[in-house]
Amino acid sequence: MPSAEQTSWVILAGGQASRMGGNDKGLVELTGKAMIEHVIGTLSPQTSSITINANRNQERYAQYGSVFGDNIQDYPGPLGGIHAAIHHLDDEWIGFVPCDCPQLPHDLVERMANACSEDTDIAVAHDGDHIQPVVTLLHRRILPKLEAFLANGDRKIILLYRQCNMITVDFSDQPNAFVNLNTPEELQQFGQTL
Repeated sequence: MPSAEQTSWVILAGGQASRMGGNDKGLVELTGKAMIEHVIGTLSPQTSSITINANRNQERYAQYGSVFGDNIQDYPGPLGGIHAAIHHLDDEWIGFVPCDCPQLPHDLVERMANACSEDTDIAVAHDGDHIQPVVTLLHRRILPKLEAFLANGDRKIILLYRQCNMITVDFSDQPNAFVNLNTPEELQQFGQTL
């Protein structure tokens, strides 16, 4: 099982954000700060290893940390960022969070790491009702399965997870931690409740 210190974390900001009017979600402002700043603010006390996967505005993201893009063209979604991260980072255990979840759990890293055993391939957060497939901690040994999956043209993240030894990590005590903001309307409503 990995310790929290043995994990490296990646903020996935590589999508097209079509529902956000094409605006780069991680850079959209929420209460006066770019959304990614809210994510970094929660992750920073939990881990010293944070990188950013982004395919647009890389120079802007670089002010927040080390940035890398997808290796696969045509926006394959979160799996493209996961694939790129396994190639970009040397760590055995790599965690992922989306850039549009501004109130992630403050014990995310520790809880995810503690849930894993030696044979765990992927740990996925569960909010009590649904799994949160982009909030995940995985072992780099999934790379051959991931590459075969992508080469086959598959993109649905949960289908890959079902091919691996997946566990879920219970965050039902913090169900609102995984609110993600996809549209300008959601952003405005959420900003008013903070």
